[in-house]
Amino acid sequence: MHHRRESERRKGGSIARTPARTILVADDDAVTIKTLTAGLQAAGFRVITAADAMQAMMVARKHKPDAVVLDIIMPGGTGLGALERLKASSATQQIPVIAISASLEPGLADQARTLGAVEYLRKPIDLNSLTELLRRLLAPPAGGP
Repeated sequence: MHHRRESERRKGGSIARTPARTILVADDDAVTIKTLTAGLQAAGFRVITAADAMQAMMVARKHKPDAVVLDIIMPGGTGLGALERLKASSATQQIPVIAISASLEPGLADQARTLGAVEYLRKPIDLNSLTELLRRLLAPPAGGP
């Protein structure tokens, strides 16, 4: 018996694979990157990473990921600044960004949403919630193909 991945679809008797969606995980904490990468890969996503805000901008422009999980507090410029630049650039403005942070700073979630984040999640990140959020964000529009 052959097992088929969720990303495989039958087309005219043959199996066509849809490429895995690419997620950019940008965080300065190596443990967070490792944990999120392992969880997202296990859920079928392709993961690319960045360790600071400047690198996140460069990786997003170069690889055009399907979504970005962006730590708001990290070196190399703030994550909020990176979010603002991602949303200001025509090359990256359509990419959904999920802002994450362990910070308890009041108003940070609202500030991230105002700058264009589709969601704000507090660390530690629940992988099941993140995976479901990404699947909803990246699902084809209702009534589409």
